[in-house]
Amino acid sequence: MRNFITPFAVFLFFVTGASALEMGDDGLHKAPWMRDTFKDMSEDLAEAEAEGKRLMVLVEQRGCLYCKKMHEDVFSQDEIARMLSEDFFVVQVNMFGDVDVTDFDGTTLPEKDMVRKWGLLFTPTILFFPIDVDEGVSAAAAAVASMPGAFSKSTTLDLLNWILAEGYSGEETFQKYHARMIGERSN
Repeated sequence: MRNFITPFAVFLFFVTGASALEMGDDGLHKAPWMRDTFKDMSEDLAEAEAEGKRLMVLVEQRGCLYCKKMHEDVFSQDEIARMLSEDFFVVQVNMFGDVDVTDFDGTTLPEKDMVRKWGLLFTPTILFFPIDVDEGVSAAAAAVASMPGAFSKSTTLDLLNWILAEGYSGEETFQKYHARMIGERSN
């Protein structure tokens, strides 16, 4: 698996904040916590598990104002950037890209066709996956949560924490969890 994120890049991100963000040749924001992989979902899930992290797929497109907002205003926040780096294995997918993606069900398609197969319409959209995915299941069916669009720091932080705590497998929905967290922060 290709992984070009160096400890120095992560350090540089924390020291310089949002200024460490770059635009790739594909017109998408690049952050030190993103992984450059072969975009094979099963391999990425296995690598995430081996590192004790959760697989997160971030779907974006060139010129997306909401993607820019998330990178500049939310993902750049120290606590969120640290979580994305330490707790999540983040793979970026270009909504209109041509790089091949291999789904959990074995289907290989260019990014733009895979995004269509997954039924995603908005950018950014974040898909979160369980620790284990049953064989033959597509990413769209395997995702335990999705976040379509740009959200605030607190909503994003709460969702990341809810995923890490496997809240999706319990009684408390994300909306109830988030409301409880808002209440606790206001006390």
